[in-house]
Amino acid sequence: MLTKAVDELSESQSYKGLFHQHRDGEPLPSARVLHEIIDLARAILFPGYYGNSTINSHTINYHIGVNVETLFNLLTEQILAGLCFGSNGDCDCLTEPKREEAARLAAAFISQLPYLRRLLATDVEAAYNGDPAAESFGEVICCYPAIKAISNYRIAHELLKLNVPLIPRIITEMAHSETGIDIHPAAQIGSYFTIDHGTGVVIGATSIIGDHVKLYQGVTLGAKSFPLDEEGKPIKGIPRHPILEDNVIVYSNATILGRITIGKDATVGGNIWVTENVPAGVRIVQPKAKK
Repeated sequence: MLTKAVDELSESQSYKGLFHQHRDGEPLPSARVLHEIIDLARAILFPGYYGNSTINSHTINYHIGVNVETLFNLLTEQILAGLCFGSNGDCDCLTEPKREEAARLAAAFISQLPYLRRLLATDVEAAYNGDPAAESFGEVICCYPAIKAISNYRIAHELLKLNVPLIPRIITEMAHSETGIDIHPAAQIGSYFTIDHGTGVVIGATSIIGDHVKLYQGVTLGAKSFPLDEEGKPIKGIPRHPILEDNVIVYSNATILGRITIGKDATVGGNIWVTENVPAGVRIVQPKAKK
């Protein structure tokens, strides 16, 4: 009985599309190493809150230098693994030029860390100012799931902009597992972004979010439909998720679907299904039940 199961599971037709053919010496993305990379990135972006807690203004240069060097080495290997995984066997990924490309991409990402810190500082400020229960920036950085999810997203988004395959999606899915917040790395999100509570939030790949936007738990920025090609397969890469302009607030469990625009300063109430544009400054809520 066991032998029969093994034989059936080893039949090529049974694993068609489900099997990754490994080549000798080819690196594979590692969830363990990517977790280490995120820990290092958070320690660099939020020194003292993550990583070595004894860091001070006299030792910060040393600690960040050590972390950056370690991050560069680990990230280079993981980017190389992503490039190999994304090649589908079309080229030799273990050549020196490929390793140099991986190192170049890792260095390019690290050069963006000062920008990412400035951007994440606005997110921390937005979370603090948007929650009367928050007592300090430190509490927001250490405790709020939104900051963990948004920091992973912003790291992944920068890697995606560098055309690094696979790794960005793994990083955002790590945050999804940790926080319950699902942000696709391809989404475009402005500054001063915050998610209150956070659990159940979904932000699709082609979503565009402006500055000073606030979402509550359970909000979905999703697609209304999936156009199909001649073979009946979904067409990839077309804009299909909402645009939220500056200063929009979306309350809990609202579902916003399709390539529609929620105008500047608009408010979307909780438990609403929205599939049409919302003009700037408008507040939409559930209609009151008639007696």
